[in-house]
Amino acid sequence: MDTLDTVAALYDVHGNLPALDAVLAEVDAAAIVVVGGDVVPGPMPRETLDRLRALGPRARFLRGNTDRLVVDAFDGRDLPAKLPPLVREQLAWSAAQLDRDGRDFLAALPQTLTLAVRGLGEVLFCHATPRSDEEIVTAVTPAERVRPMLDGTAARLVVCGHTHMQFDRTVDDVRVVNAGSVGMPFGPPGAFWLRLGPAVELRRTEYDREGAAALLGATPFPGAADHAARYLLAPPAAADMVAALEPRA
Repeated sequence: MDTLDTVAALYDVHGNLPALDAVLAEVDAAAIVVVGGDVVPGPMPRETLDRLRALGPRARFLRGNTDRLVVDAFDGRDLPAKLPPLVREQLAWSAAQLDRDGRDFLAALPQTLTLAVRGLGEVLFCHATPRSDEEIVTAVTPAERVRPMLDGTAARLVVCGHTHMQFDRTVDDVRVVNAGSVGMPFGPPGAFWLRLGPAVELRRTEYDREGAAALLGATPFPGAADHAARYLLAPPAAADMVAALEPRA
């Protein structure tokens, strides 16, 4: 396995193309970009996926849980009844924006990816946990719940996303770092990501959120205006989201 000098981990873009473009402008030109899942659904799903695929061999992709659900919607499979009606509508709309090639690309993505990074050694990238694309892990999830999720993981550094909040914690001898969300953060506004090699840097990129909210809010994405206001201009507080997510874990 070749050792990479620099890796940028970009997770949970959710069709927010302006946020993605701002992050890509800060990523080292020679860096490998790990796209950690949940490129879609969102207000600009096709454009966002196309932008990331245009990176060519620099980009390495993982499947996120909502990428999987968008493929299900594209294929006409029933979406989980537990999802709120608006979320099901957003998944179906995002699926309808993709062509067959985009659908097939998302459907073929792996659940995990392992890379060797200078100064960090072997790094395992996953969307939620190494064994699942939808398990919940936050900064305060008890170690006894996290430990089985990491069982059998050889890497001493695991990079994840899914819960849209950055954290850096260690469970036993495994360091678990959440990249946060590029396009739909919980907590302070901005676009969150990681720079890896030779250290782990938790990064936040500012961008024209007012302009982006106007652009995304004008799309036909179901609930677009409320979505843009909620996740670009005034994201929910991290403490509130931890309180909401932890009981589901």
